[in-house]
Amino acid sequence: MPEVRQWLEARHAVSYQPQLADDAGALRRAVYKTQALLVTPKVAVTRELLDFAPRLKVVAGLFDEIDNIDLEGCRDRGIRLIQPANAPVRANAEYLLGGLLMLLRRGFGVPLGGARRPDIRLGRELGDSVIGILGLTPAAHALAKMLVPLGARLIGYEPALHRSAAIWEILKIQPVALPELMAQSDAVSLQMLYASRYAGFINEAALMHCKPGQAWVSVSRAALFEPQALANALRDGRIDTCLLDGAEDGLVAEGSPLHGLNNLIVTPRVAAHTHEARLRAHWYLVDRLHEASLDAVSVPGVVSGEPGPSP
Repeated sequence: MPEVRQWLEARHAVSYQPQLADDAGALRRAVYKTQALLVTPKVAVTRELLDFAPRLKVVAGLFDEIDNIDLEGCRDRGIRLIQPANAPVRANAEYLLGGLLMLLRRGFGVPLGGARRPDIRLGRELGDSVIGILGLTPAAHALAKMLVPLGARLIGYEPALHRSAAIWEILKIQPVALPELMAQSDAVSLQMLYASRYAGFINEAALMHCKPGQAWVSVSRAALFEPQALANALRDGRIDTCLLDGAEDGLVAEGSPLHGLNNLIVTPRVAAHTHEARLRAHWYLVDRLHEASLDAVSVPGVVSGEPGPSP
């Protein structure tokens, strides 16, 4: 965002060279005097890169995805990691809401999956539906506040939160066990945080309880799904249509059990990519960098070592 960069440039020495994101060698040569590095997911912040940046104090991710950053390497060197974690919350919630509205009107899913002449099918209104909230992340908080005024009944499950927690009542979500959520929901919104222990969390044992014809929309890591179990549910009608935002390489590739399913729709991680979310993220990051009183900031490539003007 030009206005954000200009604000930062008026207070610090900033080198904006996004082309270095595509040249790892040039980036390594250029970061020697860098104190702060702002990166997109295209830039891999590895231990090797960190070895070329002895003055580095801060790594800032422009998005909430940090798979490209070696967290242990940063921690070992005392490098602070800054993320705009809350910036995409509203954008993710709106994506989930839009997906629910679209998929409950059953005629939408099949043409989006590739069929040109789908049968006209009877859909559901959101206001008369039971929506399962799977994962009580900030996006779920925002989504619940959108769904309740529309008349939807919300039930929810969060593996890391007890049913007695006050937040359930605040958000007007009835906490239930996972099998109950699967059995009662007309549609499921998935926004769980991913951790390795949750790989394949949504497996055959979970999906066997699905209410027939269920719709799913997700902004979580696709690794939460066990691919064969999801494919089985999509084929036998337990899940009518599933919308996933972003997926690991190979999830729907040839040879995968999910390959060729026209009721599985995958978007290329677009939920959080809105103008407003990007602007919130940029302002948050430059504010944190300014507070750190850094002289040299790289966005997202390399920085000069000259001190900037006083704020």
